[in-house]
Parts: sequence; structure tokens; C-alpha cells
Amino acid sequence: MSEPIDVILVSGMSGAGRSTATRALEDLGWFVVDNLPPTLMIDVVNYVTARAGSTKVAVVADVRGGKLFEELQDSLNEIKNAGHDLRVLFLEAGDEALVRRYESSRRPHPLQRDDNILAAVQRERALLGDLRAESDLVIDTTNLNVHELRRAIEAAFGDDDHVALRATVMSFGFKYGIPVDADLVADMRFLPNPYWDDNLKDLTGLDSAVNDYVIDQPEAKAFLDNYAELISLVEDGYLREGKRFVTIAIGCTGGKHRSVAMAENLSARLVKNGVEVRVVHRDLGRE
Repeated sequence: MSEPIDVILVSGMSGAGRSTATRALEDLGWFVVDNLPPTLMIDVVNYVTARAGSTKVAVVADVRGGKLFEELQDSLNEIKNAGHDLRVLFLEAGDEALVRRYESSRRPHPLQRDDNILAAVQRERALLGDLRAESDLVIDTTNLNVHELRRAIEAAFGDDDHVALRATVMSFGFKYGIPVDADLVADMRFLPNPYWDDNLKDLTGLDSAVNDYVIDQPEAKAFLDNYAELISLVEDGYLREGKRFVTIAIGCTGGKHRSVAMAENLSARLVKNGVEVRVVHRDLGRE
């Protein structure tokens, strides 16, 4: 058997940004093999390791493989049983965004057949449901441009040597929906809302006046203490199960004041605990 290496399975919804993700991985030094029949994965991993000397291989598998895609889980188990460090990256996007992207590209969806694009997207989402549920990292590209997606890939897979757990802390507004790629969701609507203070209404959680207003609430300090401790508690379990990436969604009504301030402060605490953090304010500026 070959020496254990790092393997990424790249999959997800068609039109969600796989090409951008794989190019980013190539730029980071990963050997990328696209549209590979699942039954050949272990052979390709071993071949690339032996012939190319690469210790980082990314393989792309999706519904373009047709019935061969049904054999994917067996192939993933085979890679794990061979001792390789396997992670699954799943790229997600909302139905409306995917339909819009296919309409603008003027290309048919792989599962479109005689249906419309939306029906094909929904069929694909159902087929990929189990894989998405078992993925190590889900990235929702609905509101990401190609540069933001590249940065997300670089943050996740650029250098694994010095970080135990990587976290994305994302503020959001419940009025715009809960992030689909969230692993943990916390609701900040229990805190007083700066929106009702005329001096703070037009500011955001990035402004010191709003930040102080939010953090000075006793409940806010208690939440930060307890939630940071909770994340430390589950960190060992995540790593034990091979999950190195976690998305923590912090929400309030509009994603402008409380969630932004609390996301920034939670991130600072996690950094002190040795977690590498990327902060995203999904809905800031939408109002």
C-alpha cells in the first residue's frame, strides 16, 4: 500500500463553482483529477502518488458520472480504509442562483432532460443530499463571487500543518434566511436592538458605538463566555470525526447590528483559543 496522503473529494451542485474551486486547489499545489469515475479513485490516488510524487490529490466527482456516481460511497470507504486522509468539499448554491447561472451560460443542466432547469436542479439536490450531509466542508456560493470563493478555498486548504480547527464565523439576518452551510446557529435577538436607538440606527456592528452598546449587555458577555466554551467542547469531537472546518452562523433580525458585533467578538475569543477564523458579514449593507 502507498503512503497515506491528503485526498479531497470535490463535489456539489452543478453551477455552484467547482471549476473555480479546483483551479484554486491547483494553485495551492493540489493535483486535481476532474470527472473521475468513482471506481477508479483509489487507483488514481495511488498512481498519482507513485508517478507524480504528489501528497495532495483532489478528485472531482458529480452527477455527470451518471449511474457511476452511485458507486461513490464505496470508493470513499476504500480510500479511507487505505489510510488516506480524506475530506469532502461540497459546493452549494440556492435554486434561484443556479437557475440564473445556467440561463446566463446558455448551457443545459446535466440532468435537464426534457424538464426545465429548476426541475433538474431540484433532482440533483435530492441525489446529492446524503453526500452533502456527510461532507466535511460545505461552501454556499450563492452570494460569493469567484474571488471570494477562491479565498474561502485558500483559507480551508492552504496550509493544514499549524491549525487544528478552522472556523468561519458568519453574521446574518434572519429576515434573509439562515445560511444553508451553517453547522452551528446562534440567535442574537435576545439582546436589546440598537436599531431603536436614533444615535445607533444608521451605524453597524463594526462601529465602536454599536459594538460597545451590544457587548456592554450582561447577557452578551455571558453568551460569549459560554458559547466559546461550547465550541471548545465540540472541537475535539469534530477533529476526532475528521471534521476540520466549521461554519458558525450568528444571526439577528437584519444582520446589521447585534449579529455583526457578536460575530466579531466571538471570533476574537476563538482566535485566542487557537482556532483559525474567517469572519463573513453576509447581509451587511443589504438594507
